[in-house]
Amino acid sequence: MSADGTVYPRRWLAAVVLIGAAMMDLIDLTVVNVTLPTIRRDLGASGAQLEWVVSAYMLAFAAALIVSGSFGDLLGRKRIFVAGIVLFGLASLGAGMAQSPSELIAARVVQGLAAAAMIPQLLGSFRAMFSGPERGKAFGLYGAILGFASALGLLLGGVLVDADLFGWGWRTVFLINLPIAAVSLVAAIRVVPETHDPEARRPDVVGAVLLAAAIVAIAYPLLEGRSLGWPAWIWLVLAAGLAGLVALGAVAERRGHARVAPLLRTPLLRVPAFSVGLLVQFAFSAGLQGFFLVFAGWLQTGRGFSPLAAGLTALAFSVGSFLLAGAAVPLARRYGRLILCAGGVLMALGALGVLLGAGQVGHASNPWPVVPGLVVAGVGLSLLIIPLANVVLAAVPREVASGAGGILSTSQQLGGALGVAIVGTVFFDRLQQHSFTAAFKHAVPVVIALFLAAALLSLALPRTAVGEEELADI
Repeated sequence: MSADGTVYPRRWLAAVVLIGAAMMDLIDLTVVNVTLPTIRRDLGASGAQLEWVVSAYMLAFAAALIVSGSFGDLLGRKRIFVAGIVLFGLASLGAGMAQSPSELIAARVVQGLAAAAMIPQLLGSFRAMFSGPERGKAFGLYGAILGFASALGLLLGGVLVDADLFGWGWRTVFLINLPIAAVSLVAAIRVVPETHDPEARRPDVVGAVLLAAAIVAIAYPLLEGRSLGWPAWIWLVLAAGLAGLVALGAVAERRGHARVAPLLRTPLLRVPAFSVGLLVQFAFSAGLQGFFLVFAGWLQTGRGFSPLAAGLTALAFSVGSFLLAGAAVPLARRYGRLILCAGGVLMALGALGVLLGAGQVGHASNPWPVVPGLVVAGVGLSLLIIPLANVVLAAVPREVASGAGGILSTSQQLGGALGVAIVGTVFFDRLQQHSFTAAFKHAVPVVIALFLAAALLSLALPRTAVGEEELADI
């Protein structure tokens, strides 16, 4: 809806275009997991470098997400979104042409920055184009596509690597973004309306740079500490990163925001339910991303599965997540935090089921011993993550709730990146002297602990949840 109250006639077509372009990001979050063993063989990547291939994307996304939203509000959401499409396409080309792990990691950083430029503009454009029940439907469509894209990424990665189109192998999972970006660019220019926030303030670029530095200082020791032998200075870097986050929050708390858009929105952190929600998001994402990193490596390199077979096996997790996806929010409105706690417990039980069945999986055959655990974990995913924002925002003052979603997303990306570092470190450290199956069984208990932490923390969340339409109107 425009400033004069008129409704944009092609709003639903614009929504489809926005979601279609965002699919590149949604798919790239999962598609790379299935390709990691092939990348390791082709580029000679170390375990730490494989962790960086996954984490670099999420760290860049986390660092740039909030400030890119402020740039869209000020300069125009369509303008920033289109720039994000172009950058994502170029970064995908760079990833597909990478000749070394370092080049691939650098391209993944740029991909993450580009994705961070696109996603806030999609959400902001939805709020500008839709109102009332239509807004709830638009956000519901985006949520459904998000879940579908995650599942598609697992399968698509296996299909493309196995197909080995033009002899490109794993590079295809990145190069396929080029035609998608080209079509999305033309469509976005033609049908997406330009919107902005007339009360937008100047983005906090200095704060964003400091946030990025703090995030890297935290992630680097966790990703590189094992290969460096955990020297004393690595712990100092980690401490500096944590101190930097605290200092950034303290400065943001004291400084006025009359002319600068807030970055961390520290008043939100004083809301206990929101702070706990960030921790739940962090723990859940850390466990999930860490699990799929080691699961893909164990299944393909350890058990000899093809990328396609590994993707099809992992698809059981997505099937489970769809089983109760439609009921998750209504259940949360009725039972609140208990549903989220149950989701975390189910994810832990599912991971335990995979752990118990891992020893029964044959060489390049018989994945069925781990399938029930994957399905159960997927059911838990839908109960935990789908209604999380609804439960958390039920306790957040409406006047500051618009900024809460960006911080929740930042926590999710940061948690995923650090989860890859923590679980990957345990896995690759064990792998030095043991088999892939032994290393996998050693790493999964860390995943279970993270899911249980998310479940226990959920008990400190509010008893109720807002509905989808209420959430969309915030």
